[in-house]
Amino acid sequence: MTDIERIAVQEETLQFEQFNADTAWELGNRLKKELEARQAAAAIDISLHGQPLFFFAMPGTTPDNADWIRRKRNTTARFHQSSYALGLKLKEQNTTLTEKVGVEHRDYATHGGCFPIKLRGAGCIGTITVSGLPQREDHNVIVEVLADWLGYSVDALRLD
Repeated sequence: MTDIERIAVQEETLQFEQFNADTAWELGNRLKKELEARQAAAAIDISLHGQPLFFFAMPGTTPDNADWIRRKRNTTARFHQSSYALGLKLKEQNTTLTEKVGVEHRDYATHGGCFPIKLRGAGCIGTITVSGLPQREDHNVIVEVLADWLGYSVDALRLD
């Protein structure tokens, strides 16, 4: 299974029955603990309908991480898919988001690390973003924490 195919499975599987500010707070703290366990320096953002509900910048991050979050979040919020999946699809097509739809690189990033918050039956309602690790790891840490949170096998969903 290619990464694009696996991410499609992740996005279909890792959906919520409900999501609110308390969910964002608890999920953000789980992401923080997982990143600390990996001894990683990253920033975390969870937004619902464009409103930030959780943000944490770990020691060792810079304001650049917050800007990467903004750009990746813009991508997922607009296209309702993982920023990593979109980047991989564009790479396969040998094009960029700027060439394809005319958005500015300074405002959109198709690098891994932003995952859509999907509510079953309602679609994309928000985003979960991590910035600080290599893009594949930014993506994977979100998937791993979501899989655990929602009761799915982490091994079955993580990118190899």
